[in-house]
Amino acid sequence: MMKSTMTALALGATALAPLSALAEPVKVGVLMTLSGPPAVLGEHARDGALLALKTLGGTLGGQEAEFIIADAEGKPDIAAQKARRLVESDGAAFVIGPIFSNVMAAIAGPVTEGGAFLMSPNAGPSVFAGEGCNPDIFVVSYQNDQPDQVMGEYANSAGYGSVVLIAPNYQAGMDHLGGFKRTYEGTVTTELLTQLGQLDYSAELAQIAAFQPDAVYAFLPGGMGVNFVKQYAQAGLSGIPMMSSFTTDETTLPAMQDAALGMFSSGSWAPDLDAPGNAEFVEAFVAEYGRVPASYAAYAYDAVMLMDAAIAEAGTEDRDALRDALKTVDFPTVRGKFAFGQNQFPVQDFYLTEVVQREDGAYATSAKELVVADYVDAYAGACAAE
Repeated sequence: MMKSTMTALALGATALAPLSALAEPVKVGVLMTLSGPPAVLGEHARDGALLALKTLGGTLGGQEAEFIIADAEGKPDIAAQKARRLVESDGAAFVIGPIFSNVMAAIAGPVTEGGAFLMSPNAGPSVFAGEGCNPDIFVVSYQNDQPDQVMGEYANSAGYGSVVLIAPNYQAGMDHLGGFKRTYEGTVTTELLTQLGQLDYSAELAQIAAFQPDAVYAFLPGGMGVNFVKQYAQAGLSGIPMMSSFTTDETTLPAMQDAALGMFSSGSWAPDLDAPGNAEFVEAFVAEYGRVPASYAAYAYDAVMLMDAAIAEAGTEDRDALRDALKTVDFPTVRGKFAFGQNQFPVQDFYLTEVVQREDGAYATSAKELVVADYVDAYAGACAAE
């Protein structure tokens, strides 16, 4: 029977128990930002993980599993304390999370040094992809730069000679803009760096209006993206094409609606991606939660399916064998195919996606064309694989 424990997690730590944590039941910490404006991102990831566990009958690899839910609050220091409690006190053998890259930097040590595996369903910062790669960190989503590199290529093909870039000023924002610039061949007119969580973009929109670029490229996830897209339209800038990553997705589209129709982004998954099991996953998610899943949900779902397959293959007695199984085991991914590179970041296909309105009236992203196959991130070669 599935156990799901919602907890605020008291602070503090006790003695390590990484090996005993692998005994039945398998305990899994789910550490997501579940409060404040970005909460919807964490909620999608949490719900994707819980749906996977329900699909598996409450077990991982045939063993009873217990998921312990914790709110990272979007605060690195608080998240680090809760990660330590999950591993050292609650006995989590895996931690699924987080959403934000600055939080991942804070929890990586407490999780892996405490003896658990960190399974990221979203954050993929460059610092863990190259020389700083860690054999106990498995990023199931993407490396932060990758979707943006794809969009840089798209901007070239679309003939956009000048682009204004905008993103919040933190690790993921730098990664995403860096990825776009890596492949974009035109002129970056200016880079607008905002506060994380900023909701008023009047100053930035005035600058975009003054520069009149051929296009705008935005990385503004969650509530930041909702406000930016709405204010972009209100400012009369709809004539300037806007491209994005994680700005127009299933977490933000219910609020954006028609203001986002036709906007392009890129990703390794979309709700209508033609991959075995994906339609069933989307249908089950909609039935369970009443909304179309975002990539956060899909990647968390995949993370749990990966853990299930690895435990089924390697068991839980030998941690090294389990680590090897996580790296190489086949599992039913909603992306159709999946493999880890030497840095435990995915090697996967990326698609151009467009915002559409579904037959049921919901707004969602739609996979339009394959842009690049088996994409390896730019940092993998610097990782000394063990």
